[in-house]
Amino acid sequence: MDLASYADLVIELVNTQDPAEDSLRDLDSLRELLTIRPHLSGRVTRETLEAMRDLRAELRTIFAAAAGGNEDEAIERLNTLLIQHPIHPQISNHDGQRWHLHLTESGSVPDRYAAGAAMGLAVKISDQGIDRLGICHAEGCNNVFFDTTTNKSRRYCSERCASRANVAAYRARRRESTDLDLEPEKSENDTLDGGQ
Repeated sequence: MDLASYADLVIELVNTQDPAEDSLRDLDSLRELLTIRPHLSGRVTRETLEAMRDLRAELRTIFAAAAGGNEDEAIERLNTLLIQHPIHPQISNHDGQRWHLHLTESGSVPDRYAAGAAMGLAVKISDQGIDRLGICHAEGCNNVFFDTTTNKSRRYCSERCASRANVAAYRARRRESTDLDLEPEKSENDTLDGGQ
């Protein structure tokens, strides 16, 4: 079992909240989110939905703290989640696979999700560094991501956001250059008269 792969749970949950729309709006949308990992499915209620929204907010604060350069706060918040939602590993050999580790499938849906997400995020940070946590720089987007570039230069959550931002910057430069071209040229006489 690759515990770092559980960090994807963090991205999937946190990115359900968009400035324009909350994709974790009802029980059906929560059920859809839980299809990421079949072992996370179970009975969901309004309380489950609220607990998942609370978890989403807490995970976002970890990314915000890391992106803001406050590593200690990010790690403290993650450690708190690890204490609140401890993982319980077990060895399994299902589907003809060799013996391997799994997380025990007990507890409520939010507890299992939180345990896996927190553990995955902890492994990811330990292996790759907290500076790999990012928040999209595109205007109107607040999605989070893991920067997997070799030089830690990723600024956008997706190619779509990167393209949109590049097009917007290009258009702004063109507007600026057009505005400069439209300014009337000053003659030498205007300059001399204005200086007196």
